[in-house]
Amino acid sequence: MNCREGCGACCIAPSISSPIPGMPHGKPAGERCVQLSEHNLCSLFGQPERPAVCSGFQAEVDTCGNDRDEAIRIIGWLEQVTAA
Repeated sequence: MNCREGCGACCIAPSISSPIPGMPHGKPAGERCVQLSEHNLCSLFGQPERPAVCSGFQAEVDTCGNDRDEAIRIIGWLEQVTAA
């Protein structure tokens, strides 16, 4: 599965513990990444500053569902059930 252009669910729903330019302490779950554009595109895509966890994310139907809203729900749920 390819990422849906303009989705951005993976840049909003999960927490990211590694530093992100503009967010040196990462970001909490449910908070929009500062690198996510108004069109829900990552401004760090393909850049070395992009966190490894972001570069390593692979879109899958089980994670991303059928649309952006479903992706936010699924990723948010996964965040809650795996939070330490």
